[in-house]
Amino acid sequence: MLDRFAARLAAATLRLPPARTRRVAVDRDLAVRARDGVILRTDHYAPDLPGAPTVLIRTPYGRGGPMRLLCRLAAERGFHVVIQSCRGTGGSSGRFDPFVHERDDGLDTLDWLRRQRWWSGAFGMFGASYQGFVQWALAADAGEELRAMVAVITASAMRDSTYAGESFALDTVLTWTELLQAQTVPWLARQWELKRGQPRLVAALSHLPLVEADRVATGVTVPFFQEWLRHHTPDSDYWRSRDADDRLHRVRAPVAMVSGWHDIFLPAQLRDYAALRATGARPRLIVGPWTHGSPGLFVAALREGLRWLDTHLSDTDDVRVDPRPSGADAGGEAPVRVHLGGAGGGWRDLPDWPPPAREVRWHLHPGQALRTSVAVPSPPDGFWYDPADPTPSLGGPLLVAQRAGPVDNRPVEARADVLTWTSAPLHRAVEVVGPVRAEIHLRSELSYLDLFVRLCDVDRRGRSWNVCDGLVRLDPVRFPADDTGVVLVPVELWPTAHRFAPGHRLRLQVSGGAHPRYARNPGTGEPLGAAVALRAGYREILHDPEHPSAVVLPIVASAGQPATS
Repeated sequence: MLDRFAARLAAATLRLPPARTRRVAVDRDLAVRARDGVILRTDHYAPDLPGAPTVLIRTPYGRGGPMRLLCRLAAERGFHVVIQSCRGTGGSSGRFDPFVHERDDGLDTLDWLRRQRWWSGAFGMFGASYQGFVQWALAADAGEELRAMVAVITASAMRDSTYAGESFALDTVLTWTELLQAQTVPWLARQWELKRGQPRLVAALSHLPLVEADRVATGVTVPFFQEWLRHHTPDSDYWRSRDADDRLHRVRAPVAMVSGWHDIFLPAQLRDYAALRATGARPRLIVGPWTHGSPGLFVAALREGLRWLDTHLSDTDDVRVDPRPSGADAGGEAPVRVHLGGAGGGWRDLPDWPPPAREVRWHLHPGQALRTSVAVPSPPDGFWYDPADPTPSLGGPLLVAQRAGPVDNRPVEARADVLTWTSAPLHRAVEVVGPVRAEIHLRSELSYLDLFVRLCDVDRRGRSWNVCDGLVRLDPVRFPADDTGVVLVPVELWPTAHRFAPGHRLRLQVSGGAHPRYARNPGTGEPLGAAVALRAGYREILHDPEHPSAVVLPIVASAGQPATS
């Protein structure tokens, strides 16, 4: 009774489509046997509607709490909902080893579905984050019975997000490790840890060597965390066997993608979108003003997801999977919808991503100025970076929603180890929509270092709001210096859609890191997990005509010419 009341209240609050039935039977803790004998605990929400298609959700985060509400909401709208705990989680047997078993366990679950008397022969998948990865793990081999996917803040390959810029996404990985481990401890103990501000996790984020950080955070050694520290090189076979991006060309189901401009997986998810488009598919893409845990994101994903599943799963006898339509999607809407951030922004419909744009180079100039005019003769600017007192991360794409997203960057910009270049106030709006990159000429006394670059929007009150950023980890093999000791560093920032309003200013930050979002670079070249020695050093940013450091912005046509020189 309580679940039914909560579902009605949630449906009204979220403005969901009307329910097709209120009668939903729930079978909990069903035992689905995988090929190796592992039992995958599964719940089934069955509407009293004949021939209803199925929605499959596989998750490592448990089947209770908000997931119970989501499943009931979907079942009331005409779907058999099957939610299953990944092995080693939520009562399922075996050991949870991220990304390893999801394809085979998904196929075994699909085989189980086919043997159920209520199976209609068609199903879709829904889920966010890891729940999205398990969709990609199964999708290429699911056959024509898979009619739709809703992939939310996720990606088919996790390696590049784990080692963004070839650094290590410490905050995301260690926080996720602690979150998974917390599911195994008593509820009251977990609440006490949260109330105290998770002091063990905070201590672990600053602990060296990193190989001990999992034990500091959770009290135990976590095998996958240890493996991720060991297998961090780009050529590692470890990740080739776990990622699913090499199978995207075999996916035939229509895909809806939902993400946020400050989500940890955004670049990887947009690469998935581009890969599907390269096959001729026409996925639906929505990117909003959200972080990985934004409540607004999950509301939008639920609305969009239910509509997408209804469109592609209802009346399955008449549905033919065709991922290559032209024009708008089945709902008559533009294939891409993005939220333009900044003052005066709002939602924009686009025919594709990225939209046509003109690349404009904003050069670093003396006097901490950022201009579209060419670089002029000028001495370099420099700063001292000390990994014992690492430049802190502030906002941006983080796993924990409360700390993520746009924040006022003035506290970090006041540090001596952060350089900034700022434009004059804009005479008219500048709309930046698409991939953003920087080209920074750098000289350092150290061969091992990080370069962090962030684009900010400075409002009329002087507040500096982060828009997008990126980091690159340098070493002498990947980035050899020239005869003068200078290295040209290309930095891919997060893609964005942002409107810089009249009177606002553009600002570019350059620093030596963003800790604990990224693991600090010790400056010694020691292995990622074992490094304990910390070496500080001076570095220079050059911006003369021979070394024209710049940020390259995609200016959409509607914004006109740059508003300042």
